[in-house]
Amino acid sequence: MFSFFKKKFGASPPPPPPPEAVAAPAPAPAVAPLPSELVAELSQPEVKVEVQPSVAPAPVSAPAPALAPVPAAVAEVPAVLAAPAPVLPAVVPVAAPELAPSPAPEPRRSWMDKLRQGLRKTGSSIAQVFTGTKIDDALYEELEAALLMADTGVKATEFLLADLKQRVKDTKATDPSAVRALLVESLAELLKPLERALVVGQHSPTVMMVVGVNGAGKTTSIGKLTRHLAEADQKVLLAAADTFRAAAREQLSVWADRTQVQIISQEGGDPASVTFDAVNAGRARGCDVVLADTAGRLPTQLHLMEELKKIKRVITKAQAEAPHEVLLVVDGNTGQNALSQVKSFDDALGLTGLIVTKLDGTAKGGVLAAIARERAIPVYFIGVGEKLEDLQTFNAREFAQALLE
Repeated sequence: MFSFFKKKFGASPPPPPPPEAVAAPAPAPAVAPLPSELVAELSQPEVKVEVQPSVAPAPVSAPAPALAPVPAAVAEVPAVLAAPAPVLPAVVPVAAPELAPSPAPEPRRSWMDKLRQGLRKTGSSIAQVFTGTKIDDALYEELEAALLMADTGVKATEFLLADLKQRVKDTKATDPSAVRALLVESLAELLKPLERALVVGQHSPTVMMVVGVNGAGKTTSIGKLTRHLAEADQKVLLAAADTFRAAAREQLSVWADRTQVQIISQEGGDPASVTFDAVNAGRARGCDVVLADTAGRLPTQLHLMEELKKIKRVITKAQAEAPHEVLLVVDGNTGQNALSQVKSFDDALGLTGLIVTKLDGTAKGGVLAAIARERAIPVYFIGVGEKLEDLQTFNAREFAQALLE
């Protein structure tokens, strides 16, 4: 600002002499022999006024009277000084909303768009029911068929229909669009028990055992969850206990490199031994979270399910009360089979939470309603894509709105 100010002052024409000096010709020869000194004296105070205001007042006061009678020069000074002034208040209020409140809602709005897109195949068949003009038995029959086709399950479908009819009666709704809004409220209320946050920090370290069938996206979900934890300043240690599936250890190592976390692995080692070493290493290294990836198991393979039970017992030996979380990764495309997996793994291991993946591109997104009605285990995260930001926390009302609105 100072250089610009100086440039503008130097470019201004020298102030005209006062009328008295023009009328009297005598002082002219006295000024002529010293043109360079007068120019230096007139230009030097401009620099001293800006950079060194503590200079003696004698040289500063000299140019003051010359500026007073010249309106053009006086008008130019506030123009230069006032130009940057509006820039400062303009930057401050713009920066505040962008840096403080924006990061939370913006990604969430983007997530809602992806969730609606992912659930479109499920929601479109249900939304078609409300395109008519009457609220009668035919509408409820079509809605029942649409909910069953979306793998909502018999029990959840019966609950939603009974609750919806009561809401329509209480509100005296007569428009199908209003009935759909009431269905959103009913579904959100049904899903509410599944909405719970994953808590980290109550134990040191918090040990999480992740299970699921092959192909559900278990290892990928662990990598995404690790990234979210690392971004929350949590020190994470991975345990590559899936020693049976080819390249499972290498796949988890890639995620460890991406997220810059440590990993405990043994080529061809016993899964229980790997988890035991990982828990002890996590305690020794001061880790916040230990995530154990286990081999995929079908609920019908009882001998393999026994291996998971063994891993859980060994973790408890390494740290009392661990594992603190037993998470099941379930593929949303499997519909009612997902509910069967939840029941089988919960009976064998005592599940504490679910991660539902691949909800995009499926017409069976209603399975969450079936889980809520028959085995209300918290859904910590849902996924609608392959990117890191495509795995987000579950919100009952958001899900209901994305599915039905």
